[in-house]
Amino acid sequence: MGDSQFPQATLQDPNLQESPPLVGGSPGDFCLVDSHCHIVFRNFDDDIEEVAERWRQAGVKALVHACVEPSEIPAIRALADRFPEMRYSVGVHPLDTEHWQADTPSVLKAAAQADGRVVAIGELGLDLFRDKNLEEQLAMLRPQLDLAVELDLPVIVHCRDAAEPMLEELRGRAASGACPRGVMHCWGGTPEEMAEFLSLGFYISFSGTVTFPKADATHACAQQVPADRFLVETDCPFLAPVPRRGKRNEPAFVASVAERVAVLRGETLTQVAHTSSANAARLFGLTLHTV
Repeated sequence: MGDSQFPQATLQDPNLQESPPLVGGSPGDFCLVDSHCHIVFRNFDDDIEEVAERWRQAGVKALVHACVEPSEIPAIRALADRFPEMRYSVGVHPLDTEHWQADTPSVLKAAAQADGRVVAIGELGLDLFRDKNLEEQLAMLRPQLDLAVELDLPVIVHCRDAAEPMLEELRGRAASGACPRGVMHCWGGTPEEMAEFLSLGFYISFSGTVTFPKADATHACAQQVPADRFLVETDCPFLAPVPRRGKRNEPAFVASVAERVAVLRGETLTQVAHTSSANAARLFGLTLHTV
């Protein structure tokens, strides 16, 4: 599979220095994008070079590293310096309310504008499974959505047991022309909820949960999602796919996610890899090409 059909990256700020293109493989190489990972976590400290070698051997040509709170940004930036196939987001996770300060929006804005490798705002969202502080989470979510619109960047959305309040927020923004584009990461909702987010222009990203045998709703979503609106991810180090469930997850294992999605859709792994990579490139403004 060649990569020539992937869209070229576009910079949102003409004053930014363009980051180097993402590294691809030779024509015909397998191509995957892990659209959501967290390799900044300490459990990768001892073997990160081996982890990188495994993701390259698995055909992973690009990674999008999600950010959960601002203090992570320097370390994530250093990883992007180390691994040229990495891009990253800046944002605050809905369960990290203790890291939200009055100046956080300006900190995130400065970080996004300082580095052309920042391709999204997030991971932001709502999580009513682990916490019920909806108003506090909305107070963090709204400025980040505003920032994404201001910078013309997509958002990476974490939404757990919170589809209705998230949809209410996004619908209100869509009505006023202030809803950013983005992706519902680590999708675990129903087909009906998926249809609502799709109608707002969002992509759906499947993680290792799609490989779990009892994840019937997620399986149905993988079968029904339009070909031009899905991504694959690991969310590593969490949610390792079958047959590695319960172990540390890593970017190479996105191949297992894509393989399961392919089975569910009645497609080949190569088809799903190509389609999901093209979708990730379009959403995040990635450049994937051969060298």
